Amino acid sequence: MRLLVAATSGALAAVSLAGCEATVPMVPAADANSVECAQVTVHLPDSIGETETRRETDAQATGAWGEPTTVLLRCGATEPGPTDLPCYTIQGVDWIVDSPENDPQSAILTTYGRSPAVEVIFSTTKLTGANVMEDLADAVGYLPTNGRACTSTEDLP
Repeated sequence: MRLLVAATSGALAAVSLAGCEATVPMVPAADANSVECAQVTVHLPDSIGETETRRETDAQATGAWGEPTTVLLRCGATEPGPTDLPCYTIQGVDWIVDSPENDPQSAILTTYGRSPAVEVIFSTTKLTGANVMEDLADAVGYLPTNGRACTSTEDLP
């Protein structure tokens, strides 16, 4: 997960610098060609937060918002296993939240209990995780569940 964090953080920084490009260059996730990701892609919102509008990308099952880019999404990622990272349920979708140590101005959200997974990296200087999770919940809700779910100490026997 930490390697993904480093690579994705660098990608957000590079895309932010190239904010004036019409199309956002991205690399698709391993399972981006799944039917489930096609459902997510066609239901992505036109905006995230009140100011970040959707932009064109050049890779399948991806999304980008903001000028310069502040949110990047890839559907078809590897499903995460059990983790001690914070996990939140927003509008029926569970999300794992990771904060890159090398980039305190971004965060990574990964769906938990959905197959395939969706990864989202966003700028914490412009948006909150709650905004991003709420605005993407409808689209991500098209992914089938796999039986895993966020748990807390109250869920323990």
